[in-house]
Amino acid sequence: MSAKIIDGRSIAAELERKVAVEAAQLAAAGIVPGLAVVLVGDDPASRVYVNSKKKACQRCGIHSEEIKMPATASTAEIVAQVEQLNQSKDIHGILVQLPMPAGIDEQQVINSVHPSKDVDGFHPASLGRLFSDDPLFVPCTPAGIMDLVKSTGIEIKGKECVVVGRSLIVGKPISMLLLREHGTVTIAHSRTANLTEVCRRADILVVAVGRPQLVTGSMIKPGAVVIDVGTNKVNDRLVGDVNFEEAAAVASYITPVPGGVGPMTIAKLMENTVLAARLAKR
Repeated sequence: MSAKIIDGRSIAAELERKVAVEAAQLAAAGIVPGLAVVLVGDDPASRVYVNSKKKACQRCGIHSEEIKMPATASTAEIVAQVEQLNQSKDIHGILVQLPMPAGIDEQQVINSVHPSKDVDGFHPASLGRLFSDDPLFVPCTPAGIMDLVKSTGIEIKGKECVVVGRSLIVGKPISMLLLREHGTVTIAHSRTANLTEVCRRADILVVAVGRPQLVTGSMIKPGAVVIDVGTNKVNDRLVGDVNFEEAAAVASYITPVPGGVGPMTIAKLMENTVLAARLAKR
């Protein structure tokens, strides 16, 4: 068996085209969707991500602003900046780029974003809505993963779904989204006993732990759909949390790294920003 590659780039490009149409409709009605990105410090990976988001905004017809703050900024100073953006009528979505420098209270900063502008979906109100089965802004990476899984045409209902990773950014939200589609969900992590056996049960396997090639081919059920969320640098090469070559020989569908989940995260951010602008128009 040789797995079909789930092309995140082409699926994201199609979503961005739809978002651009909706953004143009809003602009014609007098509302240009606006996204502000707050970048604290000079983390090189964060800079790459922010640049990618700015380019996506250009493609989608979304007004973007970057607020650059020094690594020495205090939590109170960052919160004050977010509060200003909360009041801005030109900004419909606020994204605080993570991780922040040591010493910053990230949760306090996230909590300071008004829920109506929480296009990242990390505010407790957004997560509460998701866990209450009434989602509004779904965290972008999990939302993108769902699109990738659905692109295979495989029905989630009744399937064994295993999520390796329990973060609030990916693991927990994607578990809730799979549950909403009637999957039978197991949340595992790096400390799970018998991780191999747990993974081998999965018809749909989502891996998001940040450990290079943790999941090998022997841990995958033949015919499974494998979504690799990891991005790890090993010898100047980007690799996922899954051993791609081994997994591709066993799975039915698999996402590559890069070019799988990453582009979908950004496309979903654009979609959430336009949704926020649409809701503000009411």
